[in-house]
Amino acid sequence: MKTKWFMIAVAAAAFSLAGVAGPVEAASTASCDGCHGADGKGKGKAPKISGMSKSSFISKMNDYKSGAKKNAAKNAIAKKLSDADIASLATHYASK
Repeated sequence: MKTKWFMIAVAAAAFSLAGVAGPVEAASTASCDGCHGADGKGKGKAPKISGMSKSSFISKMNDYKSGAKKNAAKNAIAKKLSDADIASLATHYASK
């Protein structure tokens, strides 16, 4: 009986979060927004990434992921992202 209620609670939590946290949150916009500002609108020396084309965002992030572009923070973040995460982030920031 406890297992049944546990599964119901897990399902309820997942459904309640579905409208709040989607795939892009899993890719952690917070990591980007921390330097690039809210919704990637630019902050200090960090450039604006909102409105960047998907292809440009994906290309740049893949360069950071592979090490072709050097930036300690971006290299570390990009290496933790899957291709799907990068694509989700690209879609997110392109729409801002």
